[in-house]
Amino acid sequence: MVWKCCFLLVLSVFFLSVYSGAETDKGKAAQGKPGKVLRHVVLFKFKEQTAPEKIKELEDAFRALPGKIKAIQGFEWGTNVSGENKSEGFTHCFLVTFRDEAGRAEYLPHPAHKEFGALLGPHLEKVLVLDYWARD
Repeated sequence: MVWKCCFLLVLSVFFLSVYSGAETDKGKAAQGKPGKVLRHVVLFKFKEQTAPEKIKELEDAFRALPGKIKAIQGFEWGTNVSGENKSEGFTHCFLVTFRDEAGRAEYLPHPAHKEFGALLGPHLEKVLVLDYWARD
């Protein structure tokens, strides 16, 4: 009797881990396709005369967007630390995750995104944007 209870407990834990672990990332299932999310990569090269305080203000403004735009499912950012010397002056990378193309379509014209773009524009020398479907 005890071994049956242990067996059922182990089996239950196994199935719970398989099914609950399938969606660990918020928005993991995109358009009904498990394991896919839409990543929006943004790289910034600031104008040489842009003060460090202004760059910090712009970082903070971009970091505030997930709190203002529901379509953003994930967000991370950082500054270049590569030793390869191939950044071509790009210093900042922001990775915005959407569940699907509809989320991105909501984000791009969103007033908060437009407001950030207006704040950023005068200080930006160059921007590089790349979107891709992330796969497991």
